[in-house]
Amino acid sequence: MTIDVTTPKPRWGLTQVRLAGPTAANWLCIGLFGLITLVAALAKQLAPYDPIQPTGAPRLPVGSPEHLLGTDHIGRDLLSRITIGLQTSWLVALAIVAISLLIGTVVGVIAGTVGGWTDKILMRFTEVFQSLPTLLVAMAVAMALGHGIKNTMIAILVVWWPYYARIIRSEVRAIASRPHVEAARQAGASWPRIMVFHILPGMVPTATITASLDVGATVLTLAALSFMGLGQKVPFPELGADSANTLDQLSTAWWIPVMPGLAVMALTLVANLTGDAVRRLLAGRR
Repeated sequence: MTIDVTTPKPRWGLTQVRLAGPTAANWLCIGLFGLITLVAALAKQLAPYDPIQPTGAPRLPVGSPEHLLGTDHIGRDLLSRITIGLQTSWLVALAIVAISLLIGTVVGVIAGTVGGWTDKILMRFTEVFQSLPTLLVAMAVAMALGHGIKNTMIAILVVWWPYYARIIRSEVRAIASRPHVEAARQAGASWPRIMVFHILPGMVPTATITASLDVGATVLTLAALSFMGLGQKVPFPELGADSANTLDQLSTAWWIPVMPGLAVMALTLVANLTGDAVRRLLAGRR
């Protein structure tokens, strides 16, 4: 492996050393992403206590022998609540991104391949959603549907898919104009065959990079809605809701509202770093 020492645009005011090809830092970020996903999937097995029932004295501080992150104002273990809340925030965010990508891909592919009035109608419909303030529309939909994580998920999906539709549509049109696609068309290949074997594979890097970079924003949006009382119902654990519902404890037991907030920050940071890592890895292979 060769080392390419460059001085790219200033980021932290330091000269950066870039390894040609995949770096350990990229794989570390992806590994952390996978670890968080695994922890979220096994949250119920990993949580040391029942997250709903009090299991200790109220307001035990961080570092207590039997409660590593302390307990809340009624004695529930914070580590258990954060672990289960991580499952809700992380897995729901991944599901939102995946479903939005699927919907956006269908709309974008149809608009990019059919063209004409179909393209115009679908893109105008997409622009209607994009012109609306995302968080406010999600709040309105969530309030109309009622409390619950499923309704919050639907509310975010309503405003999340147009972003992918426009990107996929642009990518389809760009790939369709490339020489290898034109050559396949001239050779008599059917349009479904061209789509499956030439256009869709070319969309994978862009779709993967876009989705990976979007996980962090989805986690924050989900946490924001939950913070405003539109997420998981009390007393079920959810990171945004747990911070909001215990803000009155900030001056007396700071760790109760702060620890769930730190968990949201950690999830967002890992998601953003992983998105950058995926972008660098895939860009090096194109």
